[in-house]
Amino acid sequence: MIVATRKPLAEIRKLLGPSRKILIIGCGACAAECAAGGPDEVAALAAELLSSCAMDGLEPVVREACVDRQCVHQFLPVLAEDVDWCETVLSLGCGAGVQSLVRFYPQTYVVPGLNTQFVGSTLAGGVWTEDCAGCGNCGLALFGGICPVTRCAKRLLNGPCGGSAKGKCEVNPDIDCAWQLIYDRLSALGQLDRLKTVIPPKDWATSLSGGPRTIVRGEGGL
Repeated sequence: MIVATRKPLAEIRKLLGPSRKILIIGCGACAAECAAGGPDEVAALAAELLSSCAMDGLEPVVREACVDRQCVHQFLPVLAEDVDWCETVLSLGCGAGVQSLVRFYPQTYVVPGLNTQFVGSTLAGGVWTEDCAGCGNCGLALFGGICPVTRCAKRLLNGPCGGSAKGKCEVNPDIDCAWQLIYDRLSALGQLDRLKTVIPPKDWATSLSGGPRTIVRGEGGL
């Protein structure tokens, strides 16, 4: 899932500028799962925004909306009436959701209310961890299902750096050394021979370094 956190209210107000008619749009998928942009967070931000503006003698009108997924165009037409009404859309979706709204409603000013952080997993209620960098060429099978591109601070592909201590990362001692985790995992699986494979330098052309990526699949393609 995409994990995001809400921007500070002061930054949001600055982004909204003098807008008097504001539409806050949440996302019922990832943003809701990470408690950053679901219906409850939309309502809370609307109340907080109105209260903050009132203290400065301002009285904007705020509408609230939420769609199942901001990043899927098929869910966006239901917003048309509210989007036509507003001066500014405040998106509580990830960066992809913001840009989907911009593509679908190109004449509307859209600002982000969230900071998109990473692709991650839910460890427990209110706890998310970064797992995937979306590099476009997954090698998890080589590393026991633990990604050194994301979880090693140095992105090393052929073993540890030698600077870790007691299973902790040299760069950030608060996190586990990814290569210690990889070793322990492969050892438990009886697959330590995998570490004898020399991994060539990673071809980053499959990642964002090659520019924005587009995938077209079957009849649903553009």
